[in-house]
Amino acid sequence: MPAILYGEIVDINPYVRRITAPNPGPLTGLGTNTYIVGDQHVAVIDPGPIEQGHADQLYQLLTAEGRTISHIIATHTHPDHSPAAVRLAELSGAVVIGKPADDQQFQDALFEADVELYEHWQLTTDEFDLQAIYTPGHVSNHYCLLEKNSGLLMAGDHLMNGSTVVIVPPSGDMYDYVASLQKLKNYDIDCIAPAHGDLMPEPTTVIDQVVAHRLGRELKVINGLRVGGRQSMEVLVTRVYDDVDASMHSMAVFSLHAHLLKLQREGLVDEIAAEWLITET
Repeated sequence: MPAILYGEIVDINPYVRRITAPNPGPLTGLGTNTYIVGDQHVAVIDPGPIEQGHADQLYQLLTAEGRTISHIIATHTHPDHSPAAVRLAELSGAVVIGKPADDQQFQDALFEADVELYEHWQLTTDEFDLQAIYTPGHVSNHYCLLEKNSGLLMAGDHLMNGSTVVIVPPSGDMYDYVASLQKLKNYDIDCIAPAHGDLMPEPTTVIDQVVAHRLGRELKVINGLRVGGRQSMEVLVTRVYDDVDASMHSMAVFSLHAHLLKLQREGLVDEIAAEWLITET
């Protein structure tokens, strides 16, 4: 398995390579992985942030190798994924592909797509075969990209290696997220390439583990309300995420809200005056 290296393009398989942006942090792990699909005329998936000069470096490296960028694809439009698309398109003249956000909550407000992604959108060339899979949940405009020749799923933020994905309502939806995870098992996937962290082999096992983790957290939500009674999210988060450092509770409360909205949709909890309570019998 190729190691995560900043500023160096590494081979993943004969169809896909990776370069990691220098933007490590609590929510990005070691940094955003940009994937380069193809050989001479390549597609760049998740071009990354703009501030660190990632686009210029990537363009210079590919140009030095005699390659051209034909397509730039964003799995979604969070600020660590899509902003560099503007600069990279300016340098290369490539077509920008993605789905604009439904809202501007934590989004790249400058993102504009020349071609809008849709379910089962496909890009087939002599060098690769990409298929888009609509995977809402992390955000409503999220897509995974499957390179069908190799079975490599470039998962964006749908799955991460080493951490769980933050779900921020209303664009983020836990009900949709779990359904999108299960949906991936219908595809011929050999390996998951996340936007953050190393490759994840045995994709069915990975997906089942993530679903089990989310449903386990959901059970803690229900038990927390049963034990503590009607309470605010600020109180409940300390019960449900007691295994997470308290410094991260300000982020965990977003995913907690997503769990509560899922349970409300299923008729198990309700909200009254900014407090949540069990409604099941």
